[in-house]
Amino acid sequence: MKHTELLKKLLPGFIPLFVFIVADELWGMKVGLVVALLIGVGEMFFTWIREKRLDRFVFLDTALLVALSGISILLENEIFFKLKPALIELILCTILGVSVFSSVDIVGTMTRKYMKGIEMNKVQEVLFKRNLRNLFYIVVFHTALVLYSAFYMSKEAWVFISGGLFYILFIIYFGFEFFKNRIAVRKNTPESLVSQFEDEEWLPVVEEDGKIIGKAPRSLCHKGDKILHPVVHLQVLNPHGHIYLQKRPMQKLVQPGKWDTAVGGHISFGEDLETALRREAYEEIGLENFSAKPLGSYRWDSEIESELVYYFISYDYQKIRLHSEEVEEGRFFSPSQIEKQLGKEIFTPNFEFEYRLMKKNKNIIR
Repeated sequence: MKHTELLKKLLPGFIPLFVFIVADELWGMKVGLVVALLIGVGEMFFTWIREKRLDRFVFLDTALLVALSGISILLENEIFFKLKPALIELILCTILGVSVFSSVDIVGTMTRKYMKGIEMNKVQEVLFKRNLRNLFYIVVFHTALVLYSAFYMSKEAWVFISGGLFYILFIIYFGFEFFKNRIAVRKNTPESLVSQFEDEEWLPVVEEDGKIIGKAPRSLCHKGDKILHPVVHLQVLNPHGHIYLQKRPMQKLVQPGKWDTAVGGHISFGEDLETALRREAYEEIGLENFSAKPLGSYRWDSEIESELVYYFISYDYQKIRLHSEEVEEGRFFSPSQIEKQLGKEIFTPNFEFEYRLMKKNKNIIR
């Protein structure tokens, strides 16, 4: 899930605070303030050089650190500084709370920005919201602890609660989620199967809502046993609404010599949707650094397999570079050319089904 990437962006914002806490213990508040300020400025400078953007979260953390510790120094009352972590987390609580309990999805918007054009499907959105809600409760709990420790506990206790405990809570939560998912998968994957097919590619076994309930070797998924597994498809269109298709080589066991979706491939076990889509796009048509929009998902059953298809659309057609033996050739078809040849064994049945789905959307095919 991409919320982990967002957290990687947010958590470093607390580094100036933790540096201050350590430096304050070693050299006092004034020296600690200078050291933390240098760390914060250094973080922002590094982010600007590498990503050409101002890390606003680090900036906010550093600015509040300077303001509140400055007040503490002037008034000789460190309670102002002790409240600073709670103020930072109240801002985070507000962002999480608004995203979870209202229609304004601040975190989702930020996440989609980092995903570079790949959006979440409905199943992923539900899981994402669930995790955000849990994180909201964790941050609220930690904020309350910081406030309590600032007024009623020793400085040493406050240092631990406002610093290390923050990361410990996140590690415990994500560790619990990781092992819970692993246990669920193991319960649905017999050990005898694992040893028998240990050298083969494994695919997730899913329910129709996308929930992973186990894993299975690729060969078993293609033996007609209706083991539902996820795949990705990418439809590539040009500004005229023409659809780019690839021709399957004659040596293919499934639908040889027919024209098919530009990109189509399995999601490997342990691989996320975006990674699978980008990997398959490069492997099949050499497409890199492209943006894509999700169109939906559907179940596709054939004689040999059952797939849960997540299909996307992209208009980055100029970046196509055929380089794989898996694709015999590729070219654009106009909607009228496709219409004339539907049902004539020119296209794969799966593409024809997906074409009809897209045709229902007048903004895609007219």
